[in-house]
Amino acid sequence: MSQQDMQKAGNTEMQDVEEQQVEKDVNHFDSDDENLDVELQVLKKALKEQEEQNKEYLDRLQRTMAEFDNFRKRTTKEKTSMYEMGAKETIEKLLPVIDNFERALVNAKEQEELNIGFAQGVEMIYKQLMSILEDMGVKKIEALGHPFDPNYHNAVTHIEDEQYGENEVIEEFQKGYLYQDQVLRYSMVTVAN
Repeated sequence: MSQQDMQKAGNTEMQDVEEQQVEKDVNHFDSDDENLDVELQVLKKALKEQEEQNKEYLDRLQRTMAEFDNFRKRTTKEKTSMYEMGAKETIEKLLPVIDNFERALVNAKEQEELNIGFAQGVEMIYKQLMSILEDMGVKKIEALGHPFDPNYHNAVTHIEDEQYGENEVIEEFQKGYLYQDQVLRYSMVTVAN
């Protein structure tokens, strides 16, 4: 065998060895590809499960936030309502006191012999009390000289008199009051014609 033949035979052997190595590498990569495909599928499944769990958590969070917001609004409304109801009840209990102050002022002005200082003191207390009530949202219902309105007035008597207009309030027995535009007490009045 010549040296060239030996070289060819050695080259062929080396080529065979290289081809075998390449085949092993290809088979190894094919095996790695299969393993990677399986691992990729497992990871995709885990990701999908995690995304679903995240959606569930987000949904729970949003519902909880909405429930809390509704709770906050409801409690704020209840607190406001309780305050208004408490204030309304207190004001209703004070109205007879106001009536008595007004009667005392009328009587004090009619009786000149009464101590003028006492009458002025009662009037100052009355004005102070009315100022506080006005600050709280209490208003007198205007009745005298106004047309009768059943939403604000309670007619206790009715007279026919040509000098007054039709359905005109000509006398007020007891003043009516509004609290935040709601009737606390209707005005008791006499209506003409």
